[in-house]
Amino acid sequence: MKKGQEYVLEIVETEFPGYGVAYYEDNKVLIKGALPGEKVLARVTKKKTKVEAKTVEVLEEVDYKIEAPCPVFDICGGCTHQFIDYEKQLELKEQQVLKLLKDAGIDGFEYEGIISSPKVFEYRNKMEFTFGDYEKGGELELGLHTPVKRNAIVSTTTCLLIDKDFRSILKTTLDYFRSKNIPHYNLMKHEGYLRHLVIRKAQKTGEILINIVTTSQMEFNLEEYKSLLTNITYDGVLTGIIHTVNDNLSDTVKADKVEILYGRDYIIEELMGLKFKISPYSFFQTNTLGAEKLYSCVRDFMSDADNKVVFDLYCGTGTIGQIVASNAKKVIGVELIEEAVHAANNNAKFNGLDNCTFIAGDVKEIIKTINEKPDIIILDPPRPGVSPEALKYVIDFNPNEIIYVSCNPKTLVENLKQLKESGYVIKKLKAVDMFPHTPHVECVALIERE
Repeated sequence: MKKGQEYVLEIVETEFPGYGVAYYEDNKVLIKGALPGEKVLARVTKKKTKVEAKTVEVLEEVDYKIEAPCPVFDICGGCTHQFIDYEKQLELKEQQVLKLLKDAGIDGFEYEGIISSPKVFEYRNKMEFTFGDYEKGGELELGLHTPVKRNAIVSTTTCLLIDKDFRSILKTTLDYFRSKNIPHYNLMKHEGYLRHLVIRKAQKTGEILINIVTTSQMEFNLEEYKSLLTNITYDGVLTGIIHTVNDNLSDTVKADKVEILYGRDYIIEELMGLKFKISPYSFFQTNTLGAEKLYSCVRDFMSDADNKVVFDLYCGTGTIGQIVASNAKKVIGVELIEEAVHAANNNAKFNGLDNCTFIAGDVKEIIKTINEKPDIIILDPPRPGVSPEALKYVIDFNPNEIIYVSCNPKTLVENLKQLKESGYVIKKLKAVDMFPHTPHVECVALIERE
């Protein structure tokens, strides 16, 4: 096979995250978004350690394909699987997870199936939108990056992953700044004013926080904009509008300065009977109702811990640790991001939990300094998983039980192999779909000392 050349391929299986797999002579070919059963004309885009291709034309469709309900689905990069019935999405995600485990030689565990998201649409409690343009020098857009054109933004005022309040805020913001002819920030030239719009809305309480992110390159009075936002009729309740100044050169939302324009700079969400104060930059699971399913699985997997010490590593704002705290003697959480740890300790006080302590620092360094011995360790790492060095320290604690919450099955498998080699057995595994219409899936694994 040659890079740039086109081939007719039959998709025979699926592989995480959302690849169709075809075989051509001795080559295994991965095609993003292709579906098992399709025949496609595809162009080879990569040919190094693996062969990747991009669909040029679908020659034979599958009978389970449906029409995507979102009008900008074909050009928006926000979701990838709206053209597949949701039950089929779950089936494909299961196949991908189980194939990863089988190929890694991990077997003998009880697979407890996949839990569907309670809401298939309008499930997100946070979205980060970018100001930009679709055509270079064209009309202002506010939405998501499109995979169709480099550095282009497609407006997503019709997005179905968010609810009516998000869409109202998004449209009001876009219409207002278009009418004022305010320039968006250009990443290449490092010029412009408008950067991002970040919206959070609690699923349970309905509280809404709006964060308009700009550079400091203009003086612009946001009073009129604030007035427009406060006069929208919401299904939820607007509790805060903030203005973040960000002059960082990278395309990430960072705060050089934060000004409260209205109300307060946080929302309160409820999760499994506990309340959590969520600040603008706190990590919180983006699917609240799905998170309850995920954390219920963690609690179900955990053995009786009334007299046991639980470590919650990569704890974020301490959500899991606080949820299991009522069943534990003591919970110690570790997280790299100081703001998240500050929020975790405050939320523990907020919920009247006096058996939780959260510590800021790198997990692989902090766990060297903790004198307590854990009976149970909960791991909830970011997408890269737990580094081999950090996992070695986890193993050296010799806990009887490890519960691993993974947002990336590929790195979960690598960590499970290391645990298996160190005398641990994978007892149970359950998949949880937190992100319908995307290739992502969460997994929870119960691991015990052999």
